[in-house]
Amino acid sequence: MTKALLIIDVQNAILFGKATPERQSQVDSALDETVARLASLQEKARQAGAPVVLVQHDGCNGHRLAVGTPGWELRQEIAPRQGEVVVRKQSADSFFETDLAERLNEREVTHLVIGGCMSQFCVDTTVRRAVSLGYDVTLVADGHTTGDTPTLTFSEIVAHHNETLDGFDAGKAAVEIRPAADIAFS
Repeated sequence: MTKALLIIDVQNAILFGKATPERQSQVDSALDETVARLASLQEKARQAGAPVVLVQHDGCNGHRLAVGTPGWELRQEIAPRQGEVVVRKQSADSFFETDLAERLNEREVTHLVIGGCMSQFCVDTTVRRAVSLGYDVTLVADGHTTGDTPTLTFSEIVAHHNETLDGFDAGKAAVEIRPAADIAFS
């Protein structure tokens, strides 16, 4: 079994404007904490020789993640090193019309450790698709986040997805939920 770390859409402007002005600082703080945990996992993966794959969303002109803008760039804390894969996408599904599956197959990956943004969109969609494609998935319980919606706070959305996705399966592949501190790449 080869385990890889997949970090989704940890870009400078990913949560820009994704809360009311009164709550934006809480959303931003949660993102910073999430990114720190993902950076720590990234270092664990590197030390173990596990593949690290970063996914970057290409927004259209005028979008907060418009290609080539500072908001589109990956956060400095998780910037790829030489030899690490960056997959660019234009939809919530990191596998849709990308070479992600090819890149994982080249590295004989069978298990993905997934974290990133946004929980209810790209993280959820990619986790479900990965399992449907036969990958076992560990979703980092404290390694994904999002902004507020009109009906739910970011923390409610994260908790909901951790509960909903735990045990999701397709055939022999399944999702398990683990905090970053409990994840190893050996």
